[in-house]
Amino acid sequence: KAHIRAPVAASGTTLTDIFGVGDVGAATLIGHAGDPNRFATEDRFAAYNCTAPVEWSSGNPKRPTHRLSRRGNRAINHALHIAAVTQIRFAHSPGRGFYDRKLDEGHTPKEAIRALKRRISNIVYRHLIDDTTRASRTR
Repeated sequence: KAHIRAPVAASGTTLTDIFGVGDVGAATLIGHAGDPNRFATEDRFAAYNCTAPVEWSSGNPKRPTHRLSRRGNRAINHALHIAAVTQIRFAHSPGRGFYDRKLDEGHTPKEAIRALKRRISNIVYRHLIDDTTRASRTR
């Protein structure tokens, strides 16, 4: 952790401002995402990190079942999962309120975690884009 803390701080990233994302998670996200401008939208980033749902049903098309893709970058997905579980664990976190709302809407706990991971993925994408924009302006 001590070896990673200094480079993450030197990068000037704001990823560590996200509840549940520490230095190791930020390093994983930065390292595996690379240049975030290669993803046109947050949807493309979500498809890359396996948080975009994939329809998975053979029956009724009116109520399709979704699952997560296993084809993308699993390291980023793992970092997002750790952030989601950390947010769920603390009642004062923004993710816990979102998770509870999803459960109240009738979603299963797995579906609620999937939705929270996607939400965190969108936040991470915006932070990566903002960090890149800020870094290019200071050069």
